[in-house]
Amino acid sequence: MNVIVTGAASGIGRALVERMLARGHNVLAGDVDVVGLAALPAQASLCTHVFDVRDAGAWQSAVRVCGERFGGVDVLANVAGYLRPGYAHEASAEDAARHIDVNVKGVIFGAQAVLPQLVAKKSGHIVNIASLAGLSPVPGLALYSASKFAVRGYSLSIAAEVRAHGVFVTVICPDAVATPMLELQRDREEAALTFSGAKQPLTPKDVVDAFERALVRRPFEIILPGGTRAWLAKIAGAFPGLAVSALGRLRKKGLKQQETNRRA
Repeated sequence: MNVIVTGAASGIGRALVERMLARGHNVLAGDVDVVGLAALPAQASLCTHVFDVRDAGAWQSAVRVCGERFGGVDVLANVAGYLRPGYAHEASAEDAARHIDVNVKGVIFGAQAVLPQLVAKKSGHIVNIASLAGLSPVPGLALYSASKFAVRGYSLSIAAEVRAHGVFVTVICPDAVATPMLELQRDREEAALTFSGAKQPLTPKDVVDAFERALVRRPFEIILPGGTRAWLAKIAGAFPGLAVSALGRLRKKGLKQQETNRRA
């Protein structure tokens, strides 16, 4: 199996590259982080490729390189993401553009680059990493939440389009994951809701496990974790007016956890 993974230099992307290589798959690992990509273990089944997911032309180049090296693409994992905490009235145009360009356009350009090939051969799978913030509004992370709502909507829409062609699309919506993205939120009160769930965040391994389940079961969507928090997110998304008071209580819980983290 030939897999393209974006955001491969760290966090979920790196963990996914390592798992796919361990399973014996060929991987094209993409990122803008040259140093991070260079740190991946060199082997014949790995091709590192520096490219920016915001560039549609760079995506075409990455797919071409994957074809030249491994013979084509079977699976695309859109992992690359961007988050900068901030209240809406303080956000800049650059903040808005970067969230949309990386999180939304990056996913769309990736799908557009691989889908013609997958549809033509009537097989393949695209897995997009969204977030619980794509199910529920998140005050303080409005730009990030907006971008992940878009990723989820786009993923579910194209999943319905291409399934008749033998191509599958899954969107994974994880809660907070222990990655560099989580670390940059620790001291930002705008990100308090991020810390309102379980005291221990998910690990990249948890998301990679879900990725492997997606390839086997081919669901439209996987929400991590399941159970109460997943349903709370869905209810908050469906009934945002009713969710306002609950979000306020959760924010207080998150602020308390942030303070505990600082003391620790």
